Amino acid sequence: MKRLRSGQSITGQVNMASRTLTAILVLPAVISLALMLVNAAWYQASVSRMEEVAALKPIVSTDIPEMVWVTVSGRATFETCGVYEAIEQVNQALDAMTAKDGAGARLELTVARRTMETLTQYVRQIEENLSGNVPVVESERVLEEVRDVAALVDSMLEDYISAQISLSAQSNRQMTRVVLFSAALEALILLGALLLSARMGRRMARLIRSPIERLEHFAGMMAGGNLSARVPPTDLSELKNLTEGINVMADRLESLMEQSLREQENLRKSELRTLQAQINPHFLYNTLDAIVWQAEAGHSAEVIHITRALSDFFRISLSSGADWIPLAQELRHLSGYLSIQKARYRDILSYRIDVPQELGEVYVLKLLLQPLVENAIYHGIKDRRGGGLITVTGREENGFLCFCVQDTGRGMTPEQLRDVCARMRGELPPAYAPYANAGTGFGLNNVDRRIRLYYDQEDGLSIESGPEGTRVSFRVPRKTREEIVDG
Repeated sequence: MKRLRSGQSITGQVNMASRTLTAILVLPAVISLALMLVNAAWYQASVSRMEEVAALKPIVSTDIPEMVWVTVSGRATFETCGVYEAIEQVNQALDAMTAKDGAGARLELTVARRTMETLTQYVRQIEENLSGNVPVVESERVLEEVRDVAALVDSMLEDYISAQISLSAQSNRQMTRVVLFSAALEALILLGALLLSARMGRRMARLIRSPIERLEHFAGMMAGGNLSARVPPTDLSELKNLTEGINVMADRLESLMEQSLREQENLRKSELRTLQAQINPHFLYNTLDAIVWQAEAGHSAEVIHITRALSDFFRISLSSGADWIPLAQELRHLSGYLSIQKARYRDILSYRIDVPQELGEVYVLKLLLQPLVENAIYHGIKDRRGGGLITVTGREENGFLCFCVQDTGRGMTPEQLRDVCARMRGELPPAYAPYANAGTGFGLNNVDRRIRLYYDQEDGLSIESGPEGTRVSFRVPRKTREEIVDG
């Protein structure tokens, strides 16, 4: 609207300068205005078409292949993923634009519409494969065809946009020639009006061209990766909001990039600490010492028992680099660990594992229970006179696995419990809490972070502690081997 008022003001100045020749100027002025309005209407329609096509591109190139992939991976069905609705949306939009243009419809849209039929056929083929229990490999092969066809349709839409841009540029050049012709015609009638119009035109061109070129320059710098570049303020009200918007966008992008880098760095450090903590050297030293003591005492059976338990412990800890293992292996790993500790501490330590056998084939993130038990031994049972009992329980509730590690150790004071919970929430540095995992495997903090990270959930460990002992529990979704592989 501000540009229209500015244009009307320029027209008013020209009319004022050539008031005596109004009758002669009416005809070329009306013709020029009509042509500009027609061109503007055509240009607006072209922009609208480009916007409609641009809105279809992410649906075709990204959304539809993603929806099909979700069904192939088994995380959704064709009834719930919405792929046919997305295809119908694209088809209706293409039909509407083709019908609107009539005989002048672009060839790219027509071919794109036909190609969408091919895309639909591939999608239906995948649906038939899934319903007919065809091997997933065949569906994945067809999925690649879906992606290729989607990319082809996306390319056609891109070609259509490029063609529209070329037509817009051509129309703009035609409009420029019309304006020049009108100016030349008016110059023949009134040379003075032409001089006045030329002077005002040069001034307005300088006023507009300079901030636009500056905006283009800084936008190019940002597109090249220099997110620290900022567009200087402009006095043009038409460009002020755009300039501020670009600067705000650059600020947010820069902030998000920094945040992403920090999160990636923290994740890498966390993974490194996790790998380093998988084998507790103190536990290994103490176990080897226990084996030596038993061997020197001539207890060969005990030596064999501890050695086998230690072998199972480390074999399952490594798990060939796998992050997910069956619950049965996790419990075997825990039993081996407790067996070794029982051999060391004897009457000081008692334990009980209560997990239904039918849950053994369910997959869990490895090394979730052993660090919690280790924490209970070293910080609960070990220093309690008379020893104590560690109870590990596991149950399935509404598609979730609920685990609890409870000890009858010395427990934590309210201040210690508060500090431990604050450390897990990130409100305190890792080394602050007095109940920290000094030499105790993963520790509470690492187990909590791994649960949140790998299960993509907000809730991690829940801790309750008092004079009667400590209770650490968590709840994670039940996962099968197929879900782990597909994920």
